[in-house]
Amino acid sequence: MIERPDVLVVVLALTSMMAVMSCKRDGVVDNPRILSYVIDSKRQELKMYWKDKNDSNYFNFKRLESALKKQNKTLVFATNGGMYDKEAYPQGLYVEDYIVLSKIDAIQKGHGNFYLQPNGVFYLMDNGSPRVVATSDFEISETIKYATQSGPMLLIEGEIHSKFNKGSANTNIRNGVGVLPNGNLLFAMSKEKMNFYDFALYFKRNDCRNALYLDGFVSKTHLPSQGWEELDGNFGVIIGETE
Repeated sequence: MIERPDVLVVVLALTSMMAVMSCKRDGVVDNPRILSYVIDSKRQELKMYWKDKNDSNYFNFKRLESALKKQNKTLVFATNGGMYDKEAYPQGLYVEDYIVLSKIDAIQKGHGNFYLQPNGVFYLMDNGSPRVVATSDFEISETIKYATQSGPMLLIEGEIHSKFNKGSANTNIRNGVGVLPNGNLLFAMSKEKMNFYDFALYFKRNDCRNALYLDGFVSKTHLPSQGWEELDGNFGVIIGETE
């Protein structure tokens, strides 16, 4: 059968449009290798958790979920919120309910991903407005309600970290957070091992200006709405949304 060229063009165009539409979730470009979740932190209840009222670490999403149930709250989303030491103490800055519980780490050289400069800080203002900035650009303020420091930055002002190499064999499970053009937060975790460049590229393709790496092989996400339920783990800081 002979196809008319103009009809074929229209069919191809529609197919292309449908493909683009089908690869979007919550207004962001989807990637089958990445679990993503968008939050409007000005409207949704997003917090950072470390210890309970008895000064005991939550450690994992299961313990946090149990504690929240006693408050008649449901854990909608959770992910580990940064690096920590052997005692599950936050590495670098940690602010919870306006209180600085761990001071900022301004050391430029050190071992591990945290010190791959520039590293950065993800924080929430008192009105829920989110920010991701390089540590060198961060200024502590009484209006900061939650903050966690980690590293390296994935994107700096729209550019992929200069020390990431395309095609790198350095792969791992990774999770991170970036700020979308509309001010919403994009949380992401790779479903399989991925290098830094490809992970950062995901945030860039979603037009984030700044994005921060949170952690690697220990990373887990609890997101029942997308059929992804992980309640185990052994973390320091946890980032969670409740309703």
